[in-house]
Parts: sequence; structure tokens; C-alpha cells
Amino acid sequence: MNAILRDAYHITDPVYNYVKACEDKLQGLFLEHQRIREYNQLKVIRAFQENRLASYDFHSSSGYGYGEGGREKVDRIFAKVFGAQDALVRPGIASGTHALTLALQGILLPGDEMLCITGLPYDTMQKIIGLKGSVPHSLREYQIFYVQTDLVNGAPDLSCVLEKITPNTKLIYWQRSIGYTDRGTLSIECLQHAIKTLRAQTNIPIMVDNCYGEFTECLEPPEVGANLIAGSLIKNPGGGIARSGGYIAGDADLIERISYRVTTPGIGRDIGISFGTTREVLQGLYFAPHVTYEAMHTAILFASVYQGLGFSTTPMPHQERSDIVQMIRFGEPEAVCHFCEAVQQAGSVDSHITPVPWDMPGYSDEVIMASGGFVEGSSIEVSADGPLKPPYNVFYQGGLTADQGRLAVLLTVQRLLDQGLLDVSKF
Repeated sequence: MNAILRDAYHITDPVYNYVKACEDKLQGLFLEHQRIREYNQLKVIRAFQENRLASYDFHSSSGYGYGEGGREKVDRIFAKVFGAQDALVRPGIASGTHALTLALQGILLPGDEMLCITGLPYDTMQKIIGLKGSVPHSLREYQIFYVQTDLVNGAPDLSCVLEKITPNTKLIYWQRSIGYTDRGTLSIECLQHAIKTLRAQTNIPIMVDNCYGEFTECLEPPEVGANLIAGSLIKNPGGGIARSGGYIAGDADLIERISYRVTTPGIGRDIGISFGTTREVLQGLYFAPHVTYEAMHTAILFASVYQGLGFSTTPMPHQERSDIVQMIRFGEPEAVCHFCEAVQQAGSVDSHITPVPWDMPGYSDEVIMASGGFVEGSSIEVSADGPLKPPYNVFYQGGLTADQGRLAVLLTVQRLLDQGLLDVSKF
């Protein structure tokens, strides 16, 4: 065992040997994901080259930003990478939820319905829709209505979806990642099947919440027929370098409508400077396929380690993955808190901080979050969080390097063992 692990982090031989044995058994699976990484890396490089990215594109303008070439080139590159007709990438988009909200508000009008076909969406989206409480400027306040169909056997119930469509249905919504649930992620293959089935009956636009899913597979949602996607640059596509921002990509007519919501009607995408972020956004995108692979490596290792310790994990180690999130069910709040404390200890930034549960904006329950990183709240860096409510699941994501991810695994196992929350006989 590395002397730093033993002396600085107090990892014991039984814990180290157990984690190493789990990782050794996963080498074939890691190789499969390396092939995905290579494909996506070449896709990104080719998008840069086809759009003739040049050093002068990194310069920012001021004021209105009319004709800022770098901003326009970023949009074209993202569109190419995601297989979309057009894209909007802006540093002022504060989160994935913000990007999704702009997209919904740009498309839907009073009296319209959005039909979510992947069950109840993520907590923060519930307030945007107006499902929880009376929140100003929710879709409900604007008389935009929400309809939902639940998953059956881990996939959308397409016959039920078709029954729910009415003349007022103007958007079909798909959440790719698991959110704070224990369902599996929805693969690109599953999405492709759903789109093919629905397209035989309707041309209603299909929007995908792409957060946490970028570069986890060789194809992105627009490449299999999705009309719109949205996500955050402080997750996968920012590669741990972009400081903020979000993207929306899809059909050109939808992007044009949304651009009038992002800025103002009649002007749209033609204003808004990049504030000098173009280089880091594109450099983050360059690293994104590799960084996403490192995060996937870590997630698979967490799944293997904790499944071997007797915990329920979603997905399981060898299950198909379409996002970077790994759920572990502990069944008790103490284990969730100790797990997050150990993940925080593994961080490069704020490793000395102890996370505590708190009333996080946008969530109904107290949430504990470990998120020490170079970019605050970045989910592509070593991070973990979970609501303190039964069945006490924790959600791990990220890891800029597999080495740091492995450290997080070791520290969590050691912490839970030291606290008497693991079966000693497993080691």
C-alpha cells in the first residue's frame, strides 16, 4: 500500500486490499468505457477542427457583444458535438436547472401542457413546474400544465404516454439521470426506442434533461431524434474547468425561440458577451470525455465495493450506465452523514470542512452535500449528497481523476468501518 494512504489517510491493510481486489475484477469493464472515451474525444476534437477554432476566438468583447465570434463558434461546436442543429452556450446560465427552465419557458405558452414520461422529475424541477408550494414564476403560475406518466419495469409506458397526449400537449419531457430516486438511468437505446414509437403517432417535440449523462455513451440524445437537450457546464461537459454556465441544444427553430427567452424578444442570441470564458469553456469541453470516463471509473468502483459489502446499489457494477451518478442505499442517516464526511475529506478543496445537513434551496428535505472542488458545486468533481429521509440513499458523482475517486472509496469504507457501520467479517 502507498505510504501516503497509510500514514496520511490512515487506510488499513484490510480496507485497501478489499478495494484493490474489487478494482482488479473490473478491468474488462473499464476497457469498454475507455472505448467510449476515445470515440467521444475524437468527436470533440473533430468539432473544433471543422469549426476552425482559432486563438483569436478566445477574445471577449464588451457591451452588447454584437458579432462576438468566439461566442458564436462555441455555439456551433456544442451543436456539432451533440449532433444538434443549433445550440446556445452561455456563462450566465447558473445551473442545469436554470438551463432546463429557460428551455421550458422559451417553448411553452399559457394553456400548453408538458408531458413528463419518466416519472416525477428531480426535486428542483418540481418547484419550477409548480408541483411543490406556491413559487413565483413557476410554470403553473403562467397556466402551463403538467402531466406525468410513470416508468414501468424501468422504462416509459409508451402506450400510456400516447393515451395522455391531448391537443394541448406541446412538449414531451424526458429525464435521463436518476435524480434522487433508485431507478436506473435511461439509456440512449431506450430513448431511441421511445422516440421511434412516439414519432409514428405524433410530432410533439421531445426534450431531454441531459444533466450527468453527457459523454457516458457514444451517442447523445439529438443523434437519435431528440429535439432538445439542456445541461450544465459544471457537470460533465465543463470537464472541471468551466467556472459556470449551461447549454441548450437542439432543433434550430426551438433554439431560436429559446434565445428570445434567454435575452429578449427580437434580439435573441445576437447579444451577450462571454466575459472572457470562451477558452475555459472550450478547454473544459476538450477534457470532458476523459474526465467523464474517470468519473464513470469511480462510480463503477463504488458500486462494486458497496455491493460486496451488502448494500443495494443503483446501478449495479456491470449494469448499463448512462450517467455518472451512483446510488448507495444505507438505510440509516448516520451512515449517509459519515459517507459524505469521508468524501469531503477526499476533496482537493475544502477537505478540512465537515459537511452538515441543511435546508438547501430547491429541496423539500434537509440535504447533506460533500462538494469540495475547484468549482463550487461541480458535480464532475468528487462529490456526494443525499436527502436525509428514508430509505437514506446517498448519491455519489464525479472525480476528475480515478486516483482521487479511489481515495474517496477508501476513505468512505474506512470511515464506516471505524464507526462500526460495516460488517467486519467482509474484510
